[in-house]
Parts: sequence; C-alpha cells; structure tokens
Amino acid sequence: MSIATKRGDSGQTGLAGGVRVSKSDLRVETYGTVDELNTVLGFARSICQDGQIKEWTEQIQRTLFRLGSNLATPPESKQQPPRIGSEDVEYLTELVHQIEATEGLVSDWSLPGAHPEAAAYEMARTTCRRAERAVVRFIESGGQVDPSVLAYLNRLSDLIWLFGRLLEVQAGVDSSLRNAQHPGARWSRAW
Repeated sequence: MSIATKRGDSGQTGLAGGVRVSKSDLRVETYGTVDELNTVLGFARSICQDGQIKEWTEQIQRTLFRLGSNLATPPESKQQPPRIGSEDVEYLTELVHQIEATEGLVSDWSLPGAHPEAAAYEMARTTCRRAERAVVRFIESGGQVDPSVLAYLNRLSDLIWLFGRLLEVQAGVDSSLRNAQHPGARWSRAW
C-alpha cells in the first residue's frame, strides 16, 4: 500500500476514526502545528551536543505524537484518543524547576541567535507558542480538547526556552537582551 492514497487531492483529510474534514478545519490546524513543532524539535535535537537535553527532547517528541493524535481524534470517533494527563504536565514542570536552578541562567529576556543550538530551540519555542494559540482558537470555536493539552503546550514553551538558555550557559554565551546600551528593569518592556 502506498502513502499516496490520493484521498486528500480534493482538500479533505481523514481524522482518527475515519471522519473526513476539510484540510482547513481548525482541528487539522491544531494537530498540524503540533506536528510542525515536533519536526522543529527534531531539528534542534539533531544538532544539539548535550546528551541530556537530546534525551529530554526525544521524550517530549514522543509525547507530542500522543498529543497530536489526541487532537486528531474527534468526539464522534469510535477510537479513544490517547490521553494527555496531569502527569505529563508535571514532568515538564519538574524539568523547568530543575533547569531554573542552574547558576548563571539568564533571568531576563534573551536575544535569539547567540548560539546555533540555542537558536534552533528558540525556533521550536515560537512554533510551540503558535501551536498553543491554535489550540486556544480551536477551543474558543467550540472544539473539545483534553484540559491537559493546553497546559502541556504552555509548560513546554517555557521548558524549550530554558533548553536554549542552558545550552548558552554551558557554552559560555550571554544572550541577555539588556546590556550597557540598553538597560532596563528585569522582565520589563523591551525598550
């Protein structure tokens, strides 16, 4: 059997359980953006030299497959969606606290691009935020989503930001937005 089924040639796609919808459907947008996030994280992982961050990233990618499948399963499907639970969110929260305790971690806005591996994680972070916005739009349009999905994506974007900062600390790179020419109060508006 070929992956080129031609069933999508007319602008329709199949959700889990065989339900057909337009490729422009908000549900498709949500899980498609999560798929994009997974791909961008995969790129970041492929160039990352830190074994622990690579391992964490791979585990997150596996969870994102489950999360995407959860979003791709409509309520009318005969299939049960894979569950995203509070334990998935708590795992990310624990990693956030662990990395935040790192000495020298930037505690203010950072300027993306100071380090190649960190920049790749910054791209993943912005993709994660877009996925989160897509899920919010879907919910606001009446879509049903496991409550932990939104919390997971919110926590994940924080964690991905921290991955970038940790990589910079390990490389001795300072990506702080503030400097002598651009001082400002911590977490204040950029300028």
